[in-house]
Amino acid sequence: MQLQDLSPQEFKKAVKSFTTLVGVDYGVKRIGLAVSDLMWVIATPLKIVSSLEDIEKSLGGREIGGFVIGLPKLMNGQEGEQALLTRKFGERLFKRFNLPILYWDERLSSSAVTRIFTEQADLTRKRQKELLDKAAAAYILQGSLDLLSKIS
Repeated sequence: MQLQDLSPQEFKKAVKSFTTLVGVDYGVKRIGLAVSDLMWVIATPLKIVSSLEDIEKSLGGREIGGFVIGLPKLMNGQEGEQALLTRKFGERLFKRFNLPILYWDERLSSSAVTRIFTEQADLTRKRQKELLDKAAAAYILQGSLDLLSKIS
């Protein structure tokens, strides 16, 4: 298999049924992880890690079907420096796991999660920072799961 930009339709065809999808919110210092259930309905925050080795350890025992990586596009839809770093990380992730990858436009995902934290969860800033990356990964993954459920 070769890494390529897949549409959601192509991604769904490439992923084995009844496997877990992994949502990834990539950052240079921290990587937020989330996982789906086997029916691809619910995304659950998993963990914050710092390396590919940590990802592999965190996913041990799960049958992984593919990865959904948040792609931080600029507000005008262009890809900037952070998107380039994210794509390089995606290449390393692909080489390690050899599984399909769906890049998901993550514009405003962190701000949406932060808004939920402050308006609905009433969390302190310190607690928000501790949870943000894995919650953002779940937000990214849930968006893709919602779309994938509409594709036949």
